[in-house]
Amino acid sequence: MFDPQKLLEQFLGGGKAPGGSGKSGPSPDFMKGLATGGVAGGLAGILLGGKSSKKMAKGALKVGGTAALAGLAYKAYTQWQASKNAAPQAEVQPPMKDITPKPEGTPFLPSLPQQRDNMSLAILRAMIAAAKADGHIDATEQQRIFGKLDELELDTEEKAFVIDELRKPLDIDAVVAAATTPELALEIYAASVLAIDPDDPAEQAYLAMLASRLKLDPGLKHAVEKEAAKTVA
Repeated sequence: MFDPQKLLEQFLGGGKAPGGSGKSGPSPDFMKGLATGGVAGGLAGILLGGKSSKKMAKGALKVGGTAALAGLAYKAYTQWQASKNAAPQAEVQPPMKDITPKPEGTPFLPSLPQQRDNMSLAILRAMIAAAKADGHIDATEQQRIFGKLDELELDTEEKAFVIDELRKPLDIDAVVAAATTPELALEIYAASVLAIDPDDPAEQAYLAMLASRLKLDPGLKHAVEKEAAKTVA
């Protein structure tokens, strides 16, 4: 059976899916967060490996799984909130819910299996869309990626999902529509930042459009990008 949480962990280079689905438990080193794993070592590395990305050339993106991605988005959010509270309040967007110090069990990393599955699917699709933003993944590149997928421990449904998403035309409307909460919108943007070349004009234009469509506050957008930059080795 297709497990979105497991596939997202493979994309992000993390361990097993964190608790919540009951499908697999956390690995011992899973919560080391930004210090472990890496997008370059996960499935996303296959998508990005064909790019002349300076980000990839520098080494692994130290994300280390879904929980760490949620932690990145959460940290950016709390820092943005702190900066807002330190200055006169201004209504720039509806406030997010108050959350506890750790993302587990919050809207950033929900405990309910269906919510976690929906979050995982949205982030997977966002990362694949971002990887296609420069138009680099043509038919030849797709075949190279499909060959790499055959080398991995993916079941038929998981491979079919990745292949189908790669073959679809870039659809930013679908990415935005999947952002059903402000927290998920932030995670979608964070994952997209990690899946692009920061020096590619086309990909930067895609990110700018995505942030605008997701209605991210400029300060929050900057906070996410700042935290994402710290994950580059």
